[in-house]
Amino acid sequence: MSHAYPLARNVTEALDPAARGARTRVEAEKLAGGLVVESLHTEWMSVSEEEAAAKMAGTADGLTHGFLQRYEDDKGAPVLAVSYWRLVDPATAKKAAKPKKPAPAPEPKAEETDHTDDLYFRSGRTKPGRRKRFVDPNQLDLFEPNEG
Repeated sequence: MSHAYPLARNVTEALDPAARGARTRVEAEKLAGGLVVESLHTEWMSVSEEEAAAKMAGTADGLTHGFLQRYEDDKGAPVLAVSYWRLVDPATAKKAAKPKKPAPAPEPKAEETDHTDDLYFRSGRTKPGRRKRFVDPNQLDLFEPNEG
């Protein structure tokens, strides 16, 4: 069974058992009505043991599945990860949809160019040469040509 996530404006609406659920973004956009699906959003909630058990039990039999996951922090306290389709008003979405173009980076001048590559890669190799094998001086006579 694949995961289904609730459609909500915030985390409290997402934890409501009556929240509508969708598996894909296309399905979420169909169910959103007049709102815009901004993203699949995850929020982290630090809760007590009792709250974690109650929230996990309350969402077990709804239309959504797998959107609520339980973890522990470094001290062993429960932390809930709530994933949901975040809905926003169309006016808000239009403002956020126009990202500003980043300014082009100025090209470095010739004096400011980084020459570290020249220092490290001058020899053409990045690995040091192989270690030479130790030659036992007592066996050199085995490889010399015979005289006589």
